[in-house]
Amino acid sequence: MEIKSTLIQKYFKELSEEQIAQFDQLYGLYSFWNAQINVISRKDIDDLYERHILHSLGIAKFISFTAGTTILDVGTGGGFPGIPLAILFPEVQFHLVDSIGKKIKVVTEVAAALSLKNLRASHLRAEQVPDQYDFVVSRAVTRLIDFYPWVKGKFKKQAINAIPNGILYLKGGDLAEELSESRLKAELYPLSAYFEEEFFETKYVVYIPQ
Repeated sequence: MEIKSTLIQKYFKELSEEQIAQFDQLYGLYSFWNAQINVISRKDIDDLYERHILHSLGIAKFISFTAGTTILDVGTGGGFPGIPLAILFPEVQFHLVDSIGKKIKVVTEVAAALSLKNLRASHLRAEQVPDQYDFVVSRAVTRLIDFYPWVKGKFKKQAINAIPNGILYLKGGDLAEELSESRLKAELYPLSAYFEEEFFETKYVVYIPQ
């Protein structure tokens, strides 16, 4: 079965041939590595482009990062949302971290196979990261009330994008209670506004400016 990135091209029309080739490679790479180190549920691998790659790129529908932007991906797992975003934004620097070393091995191997020069991966907890970034991205690693203390203070003061620096969090479901509990000033952007697939009906980009 050959699965290619036509779903990505449906929503991102300006991809270069190199970017299309990189997105095309992801299915084979994740099928190979997932068989050895489980980073995606087995049933999800056939839905890789919709549920992992396009979902990650939902952030890119909300903001198009300026060249030179620095981004920390916390709890990246197998490389989401960091790897798809790094393909889409080759002029942006990504640092992917996870507390589970074998997941970072998958990220490193996939990034090397794609020749991604704008991505580095570290086996670290978020609290151990010493640097500051323009944005922190993540895909539903935990509740925001727990997540925020990990990344507080990791933001550069000077903004170089159209919106202030902050957190871009991919999350699904009814978020009212979670946002109220966190007491964070958050803005919700439904991914159903950008993508027509049913999977995105209850998915959001949560933006928390700093």
